[in-house]
Amino acid sequence: MTFATDGDYNVMLQSEDAAETALETSQEARWYAVQVASGCEKRVKTNLEQRIQTFDVVDKILQVEIPHTPAVKIRKDGSRQHTEEKVFPGYVLVRMMMDDDTWQVVRNTSHVINFVGAEQKRGSGKGRGHVKPVPLSHTEVERIFKQTSEQEPVVKIDMATGDKIIVLSGPFKDFEGEVIEVSPERSKLKALLSIFGRDTPVELEFNQVQKQS
Repeated sequence: MTFATDGDYNVMLQSEDAAETALETSQEARWYAVQVASGCEKRVKTNLEQRIQTFDVVDKILQVEIPHTPAVKIRKDGSRQHTEEKVFPGYVLVRMMMDDDTWQVVRNTSHVINFVGAEQKRGSGKGRGHVKPVPLSHTEVERIFKQTSEQEPVVKIDMATGDKIIVLSGPFKDFEGEVIEVSPERSKLKALLSIFGRDTPVELEFNQVQKQS
């Protein structure tokens, strides 16, 4: 798939194949992926939902979603913050009936870059052909939303190999060391601690350590 380019949507549907596709999609609301500016997913969702009301297309643009999965972020002090991670950073999913009006409402929303689509080659001449939005398959949609509802929280920690840490609790409390391995899926890390004058690898829980500045 490639991304839709600027231009009038009617021009994009001049070919017989594109016109047939538009007729089919107009009969049923389908999910489309929309590329947006980095970090602007929530802003686009809010703006688009407002435009849907303003342009009175609530019966054609039915849903705007930013798929998330649960995550747990370990703060520097070892405490846990429950948060969410975007499944597709830089994209918003829209369930809509595709026609000229709905295309314009979505495409002209602030911070929207393009629909995800497929390029149609020119019948003659050189240069790139037109690109039209292509709906996600039912299988893709089912997989995406199943992932968001069933995935176990992913543990995130602001630590990496080479970071200096101090142990907050346990038998090695107040020991200082250096991280040599991070295992987010297990909520653990390994660090080299100086024990009896020798660097010894020790496995620790994320909430047992604090990163030193």
